[in-house]
Amino acid sequence: MIFLLVLPNILISQKIDNLTSFREIKSDSYFRFSYENDFFSATDRDYTQGYSLEFVNSKLEKNPINHLFFNLDKSNYKYGISIEHIGFTPNNYVSSEIQFGDRPFSSAIMLKSFNIAIDSIRKRRIAQTFSLGLIGPGAFGKEMQVEIHKVTGNKIPGGWDNQIKNDLVINYKVDYEKQLIRYTDLFALQANSSMQLGTLFSNASVGFNTQIGIINSPFTLNKPEKAFRLYAYAQPIVKVVGYDATLQGGVFNKESVYNISSGSIERFTAQFNYGIVIKTKTLYFEYSKSFITKEFNSGNSAKWGGFKIGFTL
Repeated sequence: MIFLLVLPNILISQKIDNLTSFREIKSDSYFRFSYENDFFSATDRDYTQGYSLEFVNSKLEKNPINHLFFNLDKSNYKYGISIEHIGFTPNNYVSSEIQFGDRPFSSAIMLKSFNIAIDSIRKRRIAQTFSLGLIGPGAFGKEMQVEIHKVTGNKIPGGWDNQIKNDLVINYKVDYEKQLIRYTDLFALQANSSMQLGTLFSNASVGFNTQIGIINSPFTLNKPEKAFRLYAYAQPIVKVVGYDATLQGGVFNKESVYNISSGSIERFTAQFNYGIVIKTKTLYFEYSKSFITKEFNSGNSAKWGGFKIGFTL
């Protein structure tokens, strides 16, 4: 962890992420809904869908989970919880047969507790997240995708009976972000790092993010905010993968009928996220697109898109 925190050039990863500086909402109390789907990139495979419901409020400082996190001196804190659901399918999701050589069906649902420490003097942020949930049929990935395909008139998925079996999700994640360059309220460049360890994902990632436009000040506490902000961002990521239960199956339950073997996992992946953000003092809107290199030997690269809507309380 210490090694990651002092790396000069780092970033975060894995699907839905609301804790980076360019997604900052300048309030101690807000709600945000996030939705991602490969439909936005005209595909239906790999990371097929994800959503989260995020709530931040100062009263959550009393959440006992916060005692698991380390403290950052001379920092301002935000406290939150969220519910997150993610789902994955192979390319041929219609067939009821196991798609050997492709990604297994899998889904996970998690309750997350997190805090964000903002050090306005050193221009850095540390976010910590503890996740508790379930991977497998109990996460209702089959039911959700089938109903969505019925409503939208798409082909009905037929292979969810072969999905990764039920298992426990316990994960800890720490994200570190350091501002490198800022030019007035028009341009900013940050270095980031991330590490997560647990039964769902174990990995570390490095990279940076940049924003251009009418930007905010996520590393300051008292600077007045513009009533309207509009900016684009770009976020390249390189990740080292230790374990991925959505591919390899659960850590405790080894009864899955099909998974990807450890030797077939791509231990290094690259991901690129980009998007546009519109903010007012009370509202938040974002549209994003993402691309990731293949995550296992016989797989393919994948892409998806999504949106986020938030408002202060």
